[in-house]
Amino acid sequence: MERLPGLVWDFFQDVPAVAQCLPGAELSGQDEQGAYEGTLSAKLGPMTAKFEGKALVARDAATMSATIEGKGVDKKGGSRGQVKVEYTIAEHDDGSRVSVDADIHLSGPAAQFGRTGLVNEMSRRLIEDFVNCLEAKLEAETEEEAASIRATEVKGLSLFFASLVAWFKGLFGSRDE
Repeated sequence: MERLPGLVWDFFQDVPAVAQCLPGAELSGQDEQGAYEGTLSAKLGPMTAKFEGKALVARDAATMSATIEGKGVDKKGGSRGQVKVEYTIAEHDDGSRVSVDADIHLSGPAAQFGRTGLVNEMSRRLIEDFVNCLEAKLEAETEEEAASIRATEVKGLSLFFASLVAWFKGLFGSRDE
């Protein structure tokens, strides 16, 4: 089912519903400035990071775009993360296209995985799951059905190995000779 940009924009304004589609994300509330508080858990191979932090969403309804800026700290593991996400919703064919640009910075032990390219591959797989969940929510017949749709549970070790295999295939994949 195709969704018009206005309907998709309205859905994206329900941050708790959208957050349900982000694997490992849990919202705990909003502060007095409107920043969303919560955690984002990620298993990176043998390491688990649970970032606690805040994200502020700045919306522009006229352009159907928004910027999300967040910071988090993994108190147990000593990693820090910052993210800036910009998205725009536009008409495309008979439906909508959501364009997303994300800039993620990690420091501490979690940053070591970024050097191997595994974080990029794992991010690609998580984004794919996120998009599938959002599409399912938008296509739901009822509000109750949409509310029941959540991100699939991420199995850290299996995601790590699947990402590792995909990364190696990318390195040693077919080459035109």
